[in-house]
Amino acid sequence: MKTNIHILPAICILCLCACKSGNASSLNKNDVIQDTIKTFTLPAIPPMMTAPEQRADFLVKHYWDNVNFADTNYIHHPEVTEQAWADYCDILNHVPLETAQEAMRKTIEQTNVDKKVFTYITDLADKYLYDPNSPMRNEEFYIPVLDAMLASPLLEEIEKVRPKARRELAQKNRIGTKALNFSYTLASGAQGSLYQQQADYILLFINNPGCHACTETIDALKNAPIINRLLGQKKLTVLSIYPDEELDEWRKHLNEFPKEWINGYDKKFAIKEQQLYDLKAIPTLYQWNNFSPEEAANHDEKAARNVLRRMHHVNDVTPRDFVEVCVDMKQQGVGGYDSWGARPEPFHQIPANREYNWGFTLVPVRSGSQATEAAKYDYR
Repeated sequence: MKTNIHILPAICILCLCACKSGNASSLNKNDVIQDTIKTFTLPAIPPMMTAPEQRADFLVKHYWDNVNFADTNYIHHPEVTEQAWADYCDILNHVPLETAQEAMRKTIEQTNVDKKVFTYITDLADKYLYDPNSPMRNEEFYIPVLDAMLASPLLEEIEKVRPKARRELAQKNRIGTKALNFSYTLASGAQGSLYQQQADYILLFINNPGCHACTETIDALKNAPIINRLLGQKKLTVLSIYPDEELDEWRKHLNEFPKEWINGYDKKFAIKEQQLYDLKAIPTLYQWNNFSPEEAANHDEKAARNVLRRMHHVNDVTPRDFVEVCVDMKQQGVGGYDSWGARPEPFHQIPANREYNWGFTLVPVRSGSQATEAAKYDYR
């Protein structure tokens, strides 16, 4: 049986000698070094490009045209540079994956003119695209960053060890590719493997019982209607795996897991030692469709990557048994009055270098009149 992933990731230091020939003492006492970074200027999109797809394609390819990456001033203005980076990562979702990856690779290559800028931008890539807690995490966008780092003339070989390791790990279990098999052991001593699972869907839950986030995730999965419905229909297997060594601690928490789940541990520590799966955060979840040998042999990776496009508007949502809704605190557009030619007004922007906290209340209603009545109350 073959299992395939389907869908389920400053102070500005200016060398005075660079401003004019000679050393620092050659500067006039009245000379003042100006801060050149005030705002981020988007490229002007040609007026003849009216289709959203055309405009998005042009923007991701020319987004940094007005940025001089040799100017280290940019690294000391996160309110400008980091916000521009956050917006850029969002825009990449509006173009085909291949276009986004090529644009990202070229962006990193442009920063090779200065190592400080190169380090700053690649650190932003780590923060937004690789950090497990980032809402914009996307390893498909992060892979070209790693490729550019490995090809960069600015990095010594020792500095390429980490991106090389991350690149190798990111290549495993990608969307549309065959999942890596592993064996597990149950509390009874019986053994099994990932490839032995026959359900239509497989949810791999790698966890460390006792950790706060793991407990929250267990409770959320136990109370998810779609999970329970598919389990009841025998269409889903939840495979809970403990990857560490403290089996006594694992056994203490066995009663927290539903009996309908398969709850085992990695006796050989293969997941960690062979880095079969990315465990930079615990818990970690992977979700697959279980394909037949014929389907696996004839799979189309490009089709698998785009089988469910991102849905940005209510009319994009197709009615079905299960619809996942992401509730955002705020939303910022990627353009101003002339679409992507200008930035949104300041009061419509969401600075990326701040912390935000929010909450919401779900109130069940059965009709429009009930919704109108419910909206009158303050639920704080």
